[in-house]
Order: sequence, then C-alpha cells, then structure tokens
Amino acid sequence: MATDVQMVAAGTRSPTPAGEARPRRSVRLRSAAAHFGPFGWTVAGLVLASAVWSLVVASGRFPRQLFPSVPEILAAGRTLWTEGLLVDDIGASLGRAALGFTIGALIGITIAVLTATTAAGRHLLQPVLRVFAPIPTIGLVPLAILWFGLGENSKTLVIALGVFVPVWINSHSGLASTPVDYLKAARCLGAGRWQTLRKVVLPEAAPDIASGLRVGAAMAFVLIVVAEMTGTTAGIGYRIYQAQLFSQADRLIFCLIILGIVGALCDLAVHSVTSPFTRWAQEER
Repeated sequence: MATDVQMVAAGTRSPTPAGEARPRRSVRLRSAAAHFGPFGWTVAGLVLASAVWSLVVASGRFPRQLFPSVPEILAAGRTLWTEGLLVDDIGASLGRAALGFTIGALIGITIAVLTATTAAGRHLLQPVLRVFAPIPTIGLVPLAILWFGLGENSKTLVIALGVFVPVWINSHSGLASTPVDYLKAARCLGAGRWQTLRKVVLPEAAPDIASGLRVGAAMAFVLIVVAEMTGTTAGIGYRIYQAQLFSQADRLIFCLIILGIVGALCDLAVHSVTSPFTRWAQEER
C-alpha cells in the first residue's frame, strides 16, 4: 500500500522540465543586467562597436585613409585637444545649440497651447503649421542666410526652427488629447480656464511635452553641423566640415563621436529636468 502511494506521489510530482531552466536563466540575465547598470551596458556597446570597426579596418577591403583604425581616431582627438581646439569647439556648439533649443522650445510649447486650447489657434495657426512642419529645416538654411547673413542670427534661427517642429507636434498632441472627463470634473469643481490649463491640461500633457523636448534637443545637434558649416571658425560642425575638405577621416570621425556624446549628455539633462513633471506617468506603467 505504502509503495503504491509512493509511486502515485512520485508520478504526480512534476519533474523539472527543460522549460523551467529558461525562466531561471532569464531571471539571472535580468539580475545581471540590473547589476551591470546603464553605464556598464553603454561601455559594453562602445567596446563592441570598436571591435566591429577594427575588424572592418583589418579586413583591408576599404582604403585606410577613409577607414582609420581606432588608435588613429584617438590620436586625432588627442591632437585636437593639445592644439586647444576641442574645448573651444564644444563650447561654441553647445552655446549655439542651447540658445536655439531654448527659443524653439518656448515658442513650440506656447504655440501648442494656442492650437490645442483655443478656437483661433486651431482654425488659424494649425493649418499653416501643418504646411510648414513637413518642410526640411535644412532647406531653410539658404533663406536664413539670405535674411540674416552668415552671422550667429542665421544659425540660431535654423536651430530654433528645427527644434520648434517636434516640440510643437508632440506638445499639441498631448494638450489636445486631454480626457473630456477631466475637463468636465474641473468645471464642476469651479476651476476657471487658466486653472484648468495649469492644473489639469498641462500636467496631463507633460509626458508628450517632455518627449518633444528630447526630440528637439536631438534635432538641435543635428542642425548644429549644418549651421556651422558656413560663416564661423569654431564649433564641432565647422571642424567636421574642415576635416571633410582636407580628407581627414580620423578627425571627422572623432568629431562625430564627440557630437554624439555631447548630444547624449544633453538628452540625459533634459530627461532629468522633465522627469519630476512626468513621474505620475512612469508610476502608472
């Protein structure tokens, strides 16, 4: 009898299938990823990219002058540093990008409030902006130079216009999609139009506004390269253009890497500034 019970118990006891190893393995991978951290994964990705680039260079399929090795790229960066050009270029580009981003973001959010919450903005401004938004900002560079010359004003205008479009689109989408129930509840509680905008509409649209600001920040660094190719003697974009003119691929690639790093740091800064206003959306996920 006891033997039968043991056999039944042994039969009902589920053996450890091979499928259970996979969840355990995935749990270990997730814990390892959490322990590694975002910075560690970023470093690992850069190391992997360097390894792939080195393999491409070592294959000999491409001219060495156009595909320099990683040590040659780093040596070019060291030369820029010792010549005192790198810090000045980064500072010049950051200043132009920050000014253009600030102007474009402020105008984009303001216009989005008008087009999303007022009838005049919805009927007058929105149709014009829908026609303007698809125009490539790079195509406006000749017009900006024609209007403002080769000075700083034309560069600021180009960057501000490029930032304005994604900020306006994302902000308008968030502001215009406020749930009607929220608006009705605010009116029932006696909230005026300004109070509803400040306490209900803007907080509800904060995640979309934050997304628009992050896209706008990235767009500022895309356009800084174009804006600095003419009428200046300092900036990452100017240095990239000079490297292309003199076929200095090592300098060009190093400047592109620096531009990407600075852009990524600015994206983290924008995320840190906007994170307190979007914490409620992150908690709901």
